[in-house]
Amino acid sequence: MAISISKAINTQEAPVKEKHARRIILGTHHEKGAFTFWSYAIGLPLPSSSILSWKFCHVLHKVLRDGHPNVLHDCQRYRSNIREIGDLWGHLHDRYGQLVNVYTKLLLTKISFHLKHPQFPAGLEVTDEVLEKAAGTDVNNIFQLTVEMFDYMDCELKLSESVFRQLNTAIAVSQMSSGQCRLAPLIQVIQDCSHLYHYTVKLLFKLHSCLPADTLQGHRDRFHEQFHSLRNFFRRASDMLYFKRLIQIPRLPEGPPNFLRASALAEHIKPVVVIPEEAPEDEEPETLIEISTGPPAGEPVVVADLFEQTFGPPNGSVKDDRDLQIETLKREVETLRAELDKIKLEAQRYISQLKGQVNTLEAELEEQRKQKQKALVDNEQLRHELAQLRAAQLEGERNQGLREEAEKKASATEARYNKLKEKHSELINTHAELLRKNADTAKQLTVTQQSQEEVARVKEQLAFQMEQVKRESEMKLEEQSDQLEKLKRELEAKAGELVHVQEALSRTEQSGSELSSRLDTLSAEKDTLSSAMRQREADLLAAQNLVREKEEALSQEQQRNSQERGELQGRLADKESQEQGLRQRLLDEQFAVLRGTAAEAERILQDAVSKLDDPLHLRCTSSPDYLVSRAQAALEAVSALEKGHTLYLASRSDASALVAALTQFSHLTADTIVNGGATSHLAPTDPADRLIDTCRECGARALELVRQLQDQQALQQAQPGLVRNPLQGILQLGQELKPKSLDVRQEELGAMVDKEMAATSAAIEDAVQRIEDMMNQARHASSGVKLEVNERILNSCTDLMKAIRLLVTTSTSLQKEIVESGRGAATQQEFYAKNSRWTEGLISASKAVGWGATQLVESADKVVLHTGKYEELIVCSHEIAASTAQLVAASKVKADKHSPHLSRLQECSRTVNEMAANVVASTKSGQEQIEERDTMDFSGLSLIKLKKQEMETQVRVLELEKTLEAERVRLGELRKQHYVLAGVVGTPGEEEPGRPSPAPRSGTSKKPPLAQKPSVAPRQDHQLDKKDGIYPAQLVNY
Repeated sequence: MAISISKAINTQEAPVKEKHARRIILGTHHEKGAFTFWSYAIGLPLPSSSILSWKFCHVLHKVLRDGHPNVLHDCQRYRSNIREIGDLWGHLHDRYGQLVNVYTKLLLTKISFHLKHPQFPAGLEVTDEVLEKAAGTDVNNIFQLTVEMFDYMDCELKLSESVFRQLNTAIAVSQMSSGQCRLAPLIQVIQDCSHLYHYTVKLLFKLHSCLPADTLQGHRDRFHEQFHSLRNFFRRASDMLYFKRLIQIPRLPEGPPNFLRASALAEHIKPVVVIPEEAPEDEEPETLIEISTGPPAGEPVVVADLFEQTFGPPNGSVKDDRDLQIETLKREVETLRAELDKIKLEAQRYISQLKGQVNTLEAELEEQRKQKQKALVDNEQLRHELAQLRAAQLEGERNQGLREEAEKKASATEARYNKLKEKHSELINTHAELLRKNADTAKQLTVTQQSQEEVARVKEQLAFQMEQVKRESEMKLEEQSDQLEKLKRELEAKAGELVHVQEALSRTEQSGSELSSRLDTLSAEKDTLSSAMRQREADLLAAQNLVREKEEALSQEQQRNSQERGELQGRLADKESQEQGLRQRLLDEQFAVLRGTAAEAERILQDAVSKLDDPLHLRCTSSPDYLVSRAQAALEAVSALEKGHTLYLASRSDASALVAALTQFSHLTADTIVNGGATSHLAPTDPADRLIDTCRECGARALELVRQLQDQQALQQAQPGLVRNPLQGILQLGQELKPKSLDVRQEELGAMVDKEMAATSAAIEDAVQRIEDMMNQARHASSGVKLEVNERILNSCTDLMKAIRLLVTTSTSLQKEIVESGRGAATQQEFYAKNSRWTEGLISASKAVGWGATQLVESADKVVLHTGKYEELIVCSHEIAASTAQLVAASKVKADKHSPHLSRLQECSRTVNEMAANVVASTKSGQEQIEERDTMDFSGLSLIKLKKQEMETQVRVLELEKTLEAERVRLGELRKQHYVLAGVVGTPGEEEPGRPSPAPRSGTSKKPPLAQKPSVAPRQDHQLDKKDGIYPAQLVNY
């Protein structure tokens, strides 16, 4: 491992070779830790070279990811070293130094995260079940884990951004050794980021299932920022040739996941990073060792490495004597390392033996303590009996001898006790001496280990130092052996002393037993002498004792009861005060939640009311139907709010119902106000003003209500029902603004479609016939230029009618195809009833086409007879083009995009537009030819008459301009009202069965209500725009 470390971590600006890193990782698995790695890494001159520090961080990152699990705990002890390296290079203005500063922060974050969450290995690859188990069910833990993963990801992305910032994008840096040296660590960053991205997505979806969306807004913003940075990082890395042969980078989706939609989790795809298998690299040839050469005083193995790094490998394949000596020294170093390991194992074994002997001595010492305690108890008993004997001596002189003998025995027992006490003190001193010797041995072992690390760390010592270290190790080993032998002898001596102490103790026990037997005899004699007195006093003492015991028991019981009563009363008072404090805290917290919700509701309502005066909101429109639905929902929310308010006033410890109702009420009321303002933009003036005023009143009352809910004093007087009246006013105005539906039963829709299509075809056929009749009449009634103009106009109208007839025929065929393919098992009538909106669109479009054809024929007749205007013919052409576009749009909604009928219909629509353009062009050309003939004659006019006619013409021009302005305003109002009335047709879409919209009633007006106007306005004729009061209608697709 030492050779691989020296080759992997060097000052060359080139990426770390994979084979060296692999050997280091295998070494951590072999020794089940990173002790050897750190023993060599500590000796590296990291502060002297930023490239060396950068490659050290890269190797450490790989060791953390792929090394043995114990590597993480070994690296924890060297966190301060990693931090010092990062801080050192962070204060220096060095390009690699700045990268080292960022990289060390990432490594420290990685170590801290995996130590705190051991469920996640350093490689970050776990299953979804392990992720669920690590997250748990506590929302706070999931929230905190997500924040820590965000911090983890920030460190990874910051390193990648720092690397890319230093690269020159103008050249292929990924093919240069300097660029590859910077890019190589990003492979581990890509692997980490892919797992962190997947885990954060999982955790955020889990958080959104437990917490409201507003609470997690910060999480979503931070994730979106990281998502775009990570996607940009993956995209830039995948474009580099260096990464294409080393790693397969996944592609992230175009947009981040939608956490507000729970089903979006199923669309999430876990990014998988694939590392292709590399071809096995050629191993470096091992140096052949000449066995016949004697092993001279060698150098450490690091000398050869430093020599090769400084001067390069020698040229040629033949090695000189110095190379052989270096190889021999390598073998000597390995032998010494093995001997040092053996010495360390021996010392550890001796230490364990000493610890066992110390434990045995401690157990024996404990036993001696017990025996001493027993001897003390016996001595106390003897003293007590001696006192009794002394008392009994007063009864007779015959007990004098026995008392003296007992005193002698007691003094002998005290002497034995003093001897035992001295032995005990000696044992304690011996135990302390053994502990001190054990500590000295451990220190010597530590010195031995430091000597071994010093041998491995100092790479420029010569053979003499190696031999000196060897001799010192042998001397220390001998000293340790001598000390161990000495300790063994001392232990044997202490064991002999312990045996003697035990024998003395046994003799002491025998003497004590003899003394106790004699004391028993004396006590028996004493009992015989005092039996008479005892018999006399027995009854009296028994009675007195009984009375005394009863009194003491009674007093103790009374004291105990009073004490317990006081304690219970104190506890009860504490519990009541705590309960009162908790109850008040609960009420305050509930009101704080209510006040926060009311404040947020006030902001929502204020924003909605401000939209009524916002100029940007003037472009927003809404339908009365949607306004009615929002107002109804808001009225239901008012009822829920009243119920929640009542419940909260009844029990203020639970504000959940009122908070939920207030949240729903604020959103629905604000939505109603905003849609009311949007609906007023399309309504007539008076209803629009009333609707705006009602929305303002509704907003004012709602704001007053939520302000009352924020005040505890005004909370009880709050009346949510006051908001109901303005909401009902908005509902009523919305219903009044709804377009009046035309009553047609669903069963008649199918027949009406066929009828209208047939009527349209008949109208077109009649129009073609009428145009032919008009052409024949024009040929008899006119001649010259007028005849040419009339023929050109009528021919273009005929072509237009033919094109419309073909379009109607194709539309009918496409309609039949749509009905056959979409009705399934249902009948044709049921299909029309189910899709009533689409059917109404077809009916409206068919009526518009037929009406346009009729109007075109009438206008052409008037033009030919010189009773009409050319402009009428142009307007009718535009109307026909718009009507046919509506018919095509209505047919196109439900048609298959690959249908041949749809292609023919679109081709026919283009033909109709061309023919309509031809009609307009023919009309304009004819109008210009007719007007050119009417030349003005000024021959008989004088200067005064010319001036007078000029003034009259100016007056006429002003009158016409005023009339034009008024007509433009009127046209704008007409088109605006037409757009409102076109709401009867509505928007297209599939409807629910049984709820079709009413279809228009046939025959109620000459021109049916159209859903749209031509998308191409005839601007070239009148040059109209919004400043002229003209509002373009919107095209409604069916």
